[in-house]
Order: sequence, then C-alpha cells, then structure tokens
Amino acid sequence: MILVLRALGVGDLATAVPALRALRAGYPGEELVLAAPAWLGPLVALVGGIDRLLPTDDLGPPPWPVRSSADPPRWPARSSGGAPPWPVAPPGDSARWPGPPPEVAVNLHGRGPRSHRMLAGAGRLVAFRCPAGGHRDGPDWRDDEHEVDRWCRLLAWHGIAADRTDLALRRPAPGRVPAGVTVVHPGSKVEAKRWPADRFAALARRLADRGHRVVVTGSAGERELAARVAAGAGLPESAVLAGRTDLGELAALVAAARLVVSGDTGVGHLATAYRVPSVLLFGPVPPARWGPPTDRPWHRVLWASGEDCGGSSGVPTASRWAALPVDRVLAAVDEAEETVRV
Repeated sequence: MILVLRALGVGDLATAVPALRALRAGYPGEELVLAAPAWLGPLVALVGGIDRLLPTDDLGPPPWPVRSSADPPRWPARSSGGAPPWPVAPPGDSARWPGPPPEVAVNLHGRGPRSHRMLAGAGRLVAFRCPAGGHRDGPDWRDDEHEVDRWCRLLAWHGIAADRTDLALRRPAPGRVPAGVTVVHPGSKVEAKRWPADRFAALARRLADRGHRVVVTGSAGERELAARVAAGAGLPESAVLAGRTDLGELAALVAAARLVVSGDTGVGHLATAYRVPSVLLFGPVPPARWGPPTDRPWHRVLWASGEDCGGSSGVPTASRWAALPVDRVLAAVDEAEETVRV
C-alpha cells in the first residue's frame, strides 16, 4: 500500500495529478490511498487510479502507532493489492486508524518538517530532504520551481518517471449545469490574489455585451462577492452560481465552458485540465510557479508586471496588480479564443 499526503486544495490536487498518475503506473498492483480533505472527493474521482480517499483536513502527529523495528525501509513488492489495514475516517475527521503504518508514504504536501513528521514511521518516506523533519534522504527543495515540476522531480529522484503534461482530468457527467458559458471567478482564499471586484464586474459586463453567457462562480463564502460582481455587470441573479454547485458540478461547468476568467486559483487549474480557453490573472505569485503549460496558447496568463500593467518589468506590487486594466484582459480573451478558431 502507498499512502500519499496532499491535504490542500483544488489547485494543489490538480498540480499533483502527473505525480499521482506516475505512482499509479509505477505500482499498478498496490493500493493507492490519498490523504486529502473529504470535500475534494468528487475531484479525486476524476483523477482516476486512486483507490481510497483518507479524509485529512490538517497536519498532525502520525495517524498510526510508530513502529520501532530496525528493519530497513523498502518499496513494497508488487501484489494483488487489497484494502488498507485500517478503517477510513469519516468526513471531517483527521486521518486516524489502528494497525501498522503503511509500507510507503509519499509526501506531496510540502517541504516539511510538519508534513514529514506526520508520515513518520512509514516503511519508507518519499519526500524532499528535510533534516529538521528527521529526513535526510531525497532531493533538495527549490523555492522557484513550478509546482507540477516539483513533484515530478521528487519521484524522478526515486526512480519513478512522471509526465508533467499529464494534467487532464476525467470529464464528469454534465448533470444540471449549463454548457457553453463563460465562467468568471472573482474569488480566492488568498486576499492578495484577488483582482478588484469592480474590475471583474466591468469585465463581465463587456463580455456579456459581446454575446458571452456569463456566470459568476465561487464558494458559499464568496457568494456575496459573486453577487456584487454580477450586479455591477448587470447580470441576472440566476447568473450567480457561487455556493450553488459542489466541486463535481463546478468541474462539469468548466469542462463544458466556452471560456474561464479567474485569478490564480483552483478554477484556473480546472480550465487547464479540460483544455478550456482561459485568461488567468496572476499577482503577486508569478505564473512560472503555478501557471498553465506555456505551450498552450489558449491559456493566456497576465502577471501584474511589465506590459501587462503598463509598467516596468519585475515583481508586481499590490497597487500594480489592482491596476491591471480591463482592456488588457479583454485583449487576452480575444487572443485565447482566436487560438481555438484557427
């Protein structure tokens, strides 16, 4: 059995897909268990190849009794698989089970030391080198590395080849969500990543004037923001889908969308996974760390620096990020859609 820790969000799971697929391909006979938040379940199912989701909302102590055996760590032999030797925790609970730790734990969560310590006692820990976490094996962490490349490199160091372009998710059933809409997603868990609501509203209005059927998405906690953007754009209340879709429905909405416009957040990664034209607004984190593949011209990225904001190149300031002009975003929309028509 292989346990993988990635107890984060939508974009974090999406950028780990190539690494998860590599583990599945490298060990097809092993049980592959992902420790991640329970609410990600619909998206985990769309990754494919993951046998179980172990609901894990945060980092804590090891969820198993740490063994004291002096046996050297090893990769498990290929086998017919089977159920993990512990009960899966109910949604909302941190991972806890009786019985022995897994033979292999893979830290796709972070650089440590807390995530390393949480996996202590596994037969073998596949992770970045972190002496503070008691782990001196593995490659060194690089701050400036793209998130997809980071985990592919970790596995490559351990002899498992991963394809960084393997980002596609399974297409969900369309269900009750509309098709062919333009998704405007103004929210983000990180306040500094949010383009101002009034600019999103101005953009949505001009897209609607061009014939786009615009919907505004977000979490339940972002419904007020989405309603404000829709009202400023002159959109009907029915265009506000924030808080009205679960994660599986959001994935279906994006998969069937005409266009996605969002900040540096999970919805942008869904657009990448489904090869839907997108305009992603990055600031202050550079797209070189979290952006879509640069060889896909239908994904346009605007970083709040250089010509994108009419300033000099360099790391963007908060004021420059907020000043990203609507006309520049509209031009990027044209560029993204033109690549699909050609």
